[in-house]
Amino acid sequence: MKFMQQTATPPAPSPATGELPTLSASRGPGRLRAAASRLHWHHLALAGVLALSAVLNTYKLSQNGFANTFYSAGVSSMLRSWHNFFFVSFDPGGLITVDKPPLGLWLQAASAKLFGFSPLSLLLPEAILGVLSVALVYRMLTRRLGPMAALAGATALAIFPAFVAVSRANGVDPLLIFLMVAACAATLRSIETGGWWMLLLAGVLVGLAFNTKTLAAYLVVPGMALGFLLCAPGSLAKRALQLLAAGAVMLAVSFAWIAAVEATPASKRPYVGSSTNNTEIGLALEYNGFGRVEGQSGGPGHVPIRTGAVIPFTKRQLEIIRRHQAQKKASAAEFAGTGGAAQSQGRKKGPTPFGGAPSPWRLWGKGLGDQAGWLIPVALFGLIAAAMVAYARWRAPESERWRDPRLALLIVLGGWFAVEAIVLSFSKGIVHPYYTSALAPGTAAMVGAGAVACVELLRRSFTRGVVLLGLLAFGTTAAQVFLLHHYHYIVWFIPVLLLAAAAIFCLLVVFPRLAAPGVAALLALFALAPAGYAATTWLAPVEATFPAAGPTSAAGVGGVGINGKNLRRDESLISFIETTGTGKRWPILTVSAPTAAPFILLGVDAGSLAGYSGTDPALGGQRLAGMVARHEARYVLLGGEFASRGGNAATAAVLRACRVVNPILWNGPPISPYGLDLFDCAGRERELAGLAPLPSAAASKTKAKAQRKR
Repeated sequence: MKFMQQTATPPAPSPATGELPTLSASRGPGRLRAAASRLHWHHLALAGVLALSAVLNTYKLSQNGFANTFYSAGVSSMLRSWHNFFFVSFDPGGLITVDKPPLGLWLQAASAKLFGFSPLSLLLPEAILGVLSVALVYRMLTRRLGPMAALAGATALAIFPAFVAVSRANGVDPLLIFLMVAACAATLRSIETGGWWMLLLAGVLVGLAFNTKTLAAYLVVPGMALGFLLCAPGSLAKRALQLLAAGAVMLAVSFAWIAAVEATPASKRPYVGSSTNNTEIGLALEYNGFGRVEGQSGGPGHVPIRTGAVIPFTKRQLEIIRRHQAQKKASAAEFAGTGGAAQSQGRKKGPTPFGGAPSPWRLWGKGLGDQAGWLIPVALFGLIAAAMVAYARWRAPESERWRDPRLALLIVLGGWFAVEAIVLSFSKGIVHPYYTSALAPGTAAMVGAGAVACVELLRRSFTRGVVLLGLLAFGTTAAQVFLLHHYHYIVWFIPVLLLAAAAIFCLLVVFPRLAAPGVAALLALFALAPAGYAATTWLAPVEATFPAAGPTSAAGVGGVGINGKNLRRDESLISFIETTGTGKRWPILTVSAPTAAPFILLGVDAGSLAGYSGTDPALGGQRLAGMVARHEARYVLLGGEFASRGGNAATAAVLRACRVVNPILWNGPPISPYGLDLFDCAGRERELAGLAPLPSAAASKTKAKAQRKR
């Protein structure tokens, strides 16, 4: 009773106000009403943009299967042991690593460990990272340029075709982009406060991005460093000291994992895939670094790919090959006569692996234009407009010159956009079309900044505003008309685009007071074509190695990365080697990793003798002989992906020493120079090592008798 009386006692009035305190029971609805009162139209619009991004990234995602089977097989192998996980081993046996730093695959491995190894557990983290990047770009822009710029920028990123394509695959680019965007956000915050911690955090984030895709992460650094040096508060000496500290943190985080790998003896870890010297530092700075800019093997015509040995054939085998080729010609003619499945679906037979020749127009050319070129003119002229507005503020006598947060954003994100565009335009090495996804955040930010800058110019300086807006409208319209016509995509939209762009521009000239809604309408018009193009990623499974948007882009096959016919062939091969006895550690070894990946995803502990491209000097005949002698390996499958590049010393030893297995026994294709040919290396250890074969028992007896007669 006493307890009930105490709880029933009303609260005393506040001595300060004389009002009764609000009871906890009434706080909930009050807080909800307060939160609802803070909601504005742009919050609802943001929800729509994020929903659009989520739909573009996830709709029909399961059709992609394991997407890039090279990475998926690596994640499967990493789940087998902490050793494989730390060193990012491609195969369960720990022979060769994946040719990328660990962070992107560690994220996928964590998801697979938590939710089970499946295609969606690998793909969903990338799709979610894409949506988070859109939200982060909105957050950066709305704090400094307002909701109109933020919505324009977030929408431009959400519909960027290459960005959507990589967000639907299991590559490392979505994590790279998210970390780079987050580093820009931390840098902008540090510029406003002048504090140490946010700048050091930016260094950590860039270092983590380096551990995702090596030197590609550093393309964001020039804009970040210049923005902080020019716009942060404090003396020049203090700012320089802060930048040096952040740079030291960035380098320490960047090379921490590499240092741990380099400190491990080569015999205690897998061979570093795609390197020529078995070092992660070499891989980071050469193959995954400056080689992409200066030119490297596999690039678009700069350094030729070497070709090597093929299988030496007997006359009987050559006859089989000729018959097989005749059958293939007949089948191809019949396929073409019926129209063919690939032609009826409108898909290219193969992906576009590289951009065109280095030039200022490369971003609108072969392979890159339809993935990135739609909104680059908006970003380019938007950057110019924003720079003009920033310069006008900078000259104002009442301004604090460099302390304008809008100027800092222009330098940081505009610098990223400019550096990324220049590197992609003039690199001589490997530039795959999906690399343009890293251009998306800078492009999106400049679209948003340019939108508000054009509105301000139209209101303050009508002539300059009209000229710049005219250049933006004409340049973007011309670029999109070219892309629509060149890629034969919704050609009916071309006259609509021309008329609508002209009408909106004329309306703004006549009624400059409608600057804000007019510019918004113009941007919405320019967003239609790239949004539709990005949605074409739903039409077919993603092409594993070269994810790209477009209704005619090459498609993948989903599943474990091979079609039904090849799947049946591989399953028959698995059944054969399991029946006849396999190696304990590697039941089957292939030349290149893409050929081994489906076997790993099918549950077989396959491995690659020569890394991803089939040319790594990972091991020679002597090491392979030791593996065979220890019964760790027996069967080697030559041919398949990249077989024409020549393999390495181990594959040459297999050709020289091991026996070809009759393809009839395992339902394989007829023997051919670069087709799949199965070799049995059991008992061929000495031949693999380059030693003379041991004499047979009969030969030994004959030799002994001859010696006795003497």
